[in-house]
Amino acid sequence: MLGWSLTFLVIALIAAGLGFGGVAGTAAGIAKVLFVIFLVLFAVSLIRGLLR
Repeated sequence: MLGWSLTFLVIALIAAGLGFGGVAGTAAGIAKVLFVIFLVLFAVSLIRGLLR
């Protein structure tokens, strides 16, 4: 999940550098969502590990 988030972040940076604002905004939004999902899943697995 984190790998996909970083991939979309790189795509957003490249698109922004080339002037594709719509693509950059969309890719950045997807990267944010994937990063939040990663954080939630990481926190859940950490809590489950501690409760074991």
